[in-house]
Amino acid sequence: MAKFRRERKGGQQKLNTSSLPDIVFMLLFFFMVATSMKEVTMMVKIKSPEATEVTKLEQKSLVSYIYVGVPLNSRKFGSEPRIQLNDAYASVDDIENYILQEREGMKEADRPKMTVSIKADSDVQMGTITDIKQALRKAQALKISYSARKATK
Repeated sequence: MAKFRRERKGGQQKLNTSSLPDIVFMLLFFFMVATSMKEVTMMVKIKSPEATEVTKLEQKSLVSYIYVGVPLNSRKFGSEPRIQLNDAYASVDDIENYILQEREGMKEADRPKMTVSIKADSDVQMGTITDIKQALRKAQALKISYSARKATK
């Protein structure tokens, strides 16, 4: 006797895609949480000075940066070292207001732990750094660190 087989219509079974939106949204949330955005657009050239004793800062969220160096666009802004606070050029007189704004953005428990990091070019004169330090004293920002790179031997 002959056996009759049924013909299957449609070939292979379709792939179940009902969980695909969940996977896509899970990946989206992961990358939103794990990605950090660039905070400051550098407007000054900085070649950090070399140092023999270098330590890393522990909590970078408690650090406010002051950049000092020659402007990248020297035709427009000149060749004298300038101070950059966030994304704008500033003067020494603006530092006190900058520090007060940075403190206001922090939790009250973290305010005493605030550190100001001065990222200055190695060719900047010490007079400019001293003026910045005096402005930081007026603003009661007494924890200061200087950014440097480890000296090559």
